[in-house]
Amino acid sequence: MIRIARDIFIDERDIEERFVRASGPGGQNVNKVSTAVELRFNAERAGLDPATRHRLAVLAGTRMAADGTLIIQAQRFRSQAQNRSDALARLIALLRTAAERPRPRHKTRPPKASRAERLQTKRRRSVTKRTRTRVRGED
Repeated sequence: MIRIARDIFIDERDIEERFVRASGPGGQNVNKVSTAVELRFNAERAGLDPATRHRLAVLAGTRMAADGTLIIQAQRFRSQAQNRSDALARLIALLRTAAERPRPRHKTRPPKASRAERLQTKRRRSVTKRTRTRVRGED
């Protein structure tokens, strides 16, 4: 079990890893060894609460498949072990961010001084534009 937050744990069996060949520089190592990791995490099966699952889907964006599977690709390093730990760390960070409840927004009104300043600026701008028009009789 991997601890994400105080009350959120995920089972390691819910994480699937696939090793593929990485793109980019690396010479023969890239052509022969599958060092890149494609980590798959099914958020639907993991037992996350609906609010956390929704925030995770928003954060993940296109990395979340339609069936609720989160796909993380890691190929930053040349070794498979480093890419595995990188993918897992990124998954944990994403889940921790999704687990945080956003603070509720309290409605506030702009102060009277800022409203007055805004109207004064609009009046000044109006006068500036009015002076740019043609004067009758100049035609």
